Amino acid sequence: MPAVEQVDVFCVGTQGGNPAPVVLDAGRLTAEEMRGIAAECGHEAGFVLPPTDKRKADLQYRFFVPLHEMEMCGHATLGTTWLLAQKGKLKPGEVRIETKSGIVRCRISETGSVAVSQPAATIVAVDPRYRTAILDVLGVNEADTLDLPILNATTSRTKTLIPLASPLVLNDLKPDFSRLKSLCETIGSTGLYPFACDLEDERTYHARQFPAASGYPEDPATGIAATALFYGLKHWGLIGTRRTIRVRQGDAMGRPSRMAVTLASNADPNAGCWLSGEVRLSELARH
Repeated sequence: MPAVEQVDVFCVGTQGGNPAPVVLDAGRLTAEEMRGIAAECGHEAGFVLPPTDKRKADLQYRFFVPLHEMEMCGHATLGTTWLLAQKGKLKPGEVRIETKSGIVRCRISETGSVAVSQPAATIVAVDPRYRTAILDVLGVNEADTLDLPILNATTSRTKTLIPLASPLVLNDLKPDFSRLKSLCETIGSTGLYPFACDLEDERTYHARQFPAASGYPEDPATGIAATALFYGLKHWGLIGTRRTIRVRQGDAMGRPSRMAVTLASNADPNAGCWLSGEVRLSELARH
């Protein structure tokens, strides 16, 4: 069995972040073996393989949570690319990554930091008749929310954006996990993403992610949900002409995580947005 290394992605210095087990040479692994590694580690895991067409991509990544394969995983993409760069296997510049959600681009800076591309989101308002059920599963009422429609936003996977009145409401959430999967299936979502604007910095948003069927109840940092949030905020008209937002996640779990989402330049032929944040080798990887 190939070596499994682990990084913490979207960390805050030496704290927090979302753990990502990584296998840098997964070409001989079966899908079930990859899923088994994710299950053993208890986290979303990234696996590096040769691309199916070298004319279109430089590498192929596959992603698994303990229960199944995913089309795309933002933090595992960023962490895997960072690890390859740290080991000298990737040079500064742009690299094309084949994923089941399509080609993703990663930009590696001269200092080794990484940004991951995501396409512009598709936004669909969730049928208002499900609003009460969504709030009930989260354990909140209308007084705890903003007077905005709940949205399904999709860059790589669909996340349900629920605007709450404050970070205090967000951090006090105690969802009914026994009903979450069924609700997400009903509304066509892979997870609920309640959020609130920071009380002191309008450029920063606090969020939590409750996945529908990943094998764990909450995620400390969810890159594709953060990119979905960026486009949701634009849809609601809440960020004006700002091109970057910062997202805080994981605080309620004791794993503080920080992400940045930046709108791509209009000169970029594949304009969407860029997801970035800090990465470090996890404590597990250092032993």
